[in-house]
Amino acid sequence: MTSLPLAGQRVELGKDSVAWWPCHIGLEAVIGEGVSIGALAHIGQRVVIGDRCKIQGAAYIADACVLHNNVFIGPSAVLLNDKFPPSNDRAKWLPVTLEEGAVVGGGATVVPGCTMGKNSVLGAGSVLTKSIPENEVWAGNPAKRLMTRAEYEARREATR
Repeated sequence: MTSLPLAGQRVELGKDSVAWWPCHIGLEAVIGEGVSIGALAHIGQRVVIGDRCKIQGAAYIADACVLHNNVFIGPSAVLLNDKFPPSNDRAKWLPVTLEEGAVVGGGATVVPGCTMGKNSVLGAGSVLTKSIPENEVWAGNPAKRLMTRAEYEARREATR
């Protein structure tokens, strides 16, 4: 154990990307430029993470999920891939895809096979059971459409 870094230590991943130890990054994961992965995060095997993604602490990203550029994953969010666990059969997995600029709030869960469209938002603590179109904000359990991303941004500006 003495060769391992202390908890909370910065680990350079190359290409201006960083992870905070302890965390897990699976085999064959592809990590883009300018990525930040928080402590206690689990990045599965063959996950693809685009440029400038931010994955906060304790997030869980199942094997083969795809995050395009500029995605934000809040703390303790979960992206799943196995609709009927434990299938033990990768051919049955349905990885999650997050298009460019998608935001997953803290503690939210995205079930297998869902796609979050470009610039979509999933509220904290929500459970996404179907795909979200681009530029929409969804929340709840199960998540439902609340507003457009433009309305969301206007509300964010009003609180500053």
